[in-house]
Amino acid sequence: MKGTIAAKISPSKIFLIAIIIIIGVYIAFSGWYTVDAGEKAIQLRNGAICRSVDAGLYFKMPFIDTVKYISTRTQNQTFNELSTYSKDQQPAKIKASVTFKVPSGEVESVYLNFKDIKGLSSNTIERQVPNQIENVFGHYSAIEAVQKRAQLTKDVNDAIKQSLENYPIIVESVQIEDIDFSRAYEQSVEDRMKAEVEVQTQKQNLEKEKITAEIAVTKAQAIADSTLAQAKAEAEAVILKGEAEAKAITAKTQALQANSALVELTKAEKWDGKLPETVLPNSTLPFIDTKK
Repeated sequence: MKGTIAAKISPSKIFLIAIIIIIGVYIAFSGWYTVDAGEKAIQLRNGAICRSVDAGLYFKMPFIDTVKYISTRTQNQTFNELSTYSKDQQPAKIKASVTFKVPSGEVESVYLNFKDIKGLSSNTIERQVPNQIENVFGHYSAIEAVQKRAQLTKDVNDAIKQSLENYPIIVESVQIEDIDFSRAYEQSVEDRMKAEVEVQTQKQNLEKEKITAEIAVTKAQAIADSTLAQAKAEAEAVILKGEAEAKAITAKTQALQANSALVELTKAEKWDGKLPETVLPNSTLPFIDTKK
């Protein structure tokens, strides 16, 4: 009986059944798709958005639905040589990098307006970054751009973020990686810096000499003050000694005047016991009072 049934099925029918089975398997498996972490998917049906989904496994209608993937990861775009001029008309080439990402809730807007991230970047980042850097850089002189690099970067960040605030994009940061001026200007800056260093060195040497001179004056003044103090002390000692001697003489004189006997006693103490060999006529012998 089985052979009879098999005989009734022609090879063409078997082929057709096989094709149908293969198509069924393909449809069953091709209807599933996955979305990786860090991206979202836009599911389209006949060209219209029917939904947007996060990471996971999803099913779509085969041959009817299509899926577009948009990354929500952080992106980086580098601009190697942006030509611009400083406030003092010095030409420069700037290397800058922009870090940005698409907000998770804005993927449908990105697809509707820009189709993908490349279209978003070409219509926003690539247009605004050169313009805003040129505008901001034009407010700085060449030397200011070098000396105030941090402030320049901040101003560029603020300008670019403000210019893109109405687009479905988040600018996380903008970095000014390099500023390349003409060789002639760089040489002039180098010469100026050398001159400034020389001036600073001369100022330091002058200040050092000034301090050395002040130290020498201070030492000389200290020596002079010490010598003067010593001289004053010696002079005062002489004065005090003279005053003491004068007071002693005065006291002794007053004592002698008050006691004549003391005078005679002093004479006697100083007499060596010898009588003078020559005596003037009508004179008296010294130290001898015949009345006593």
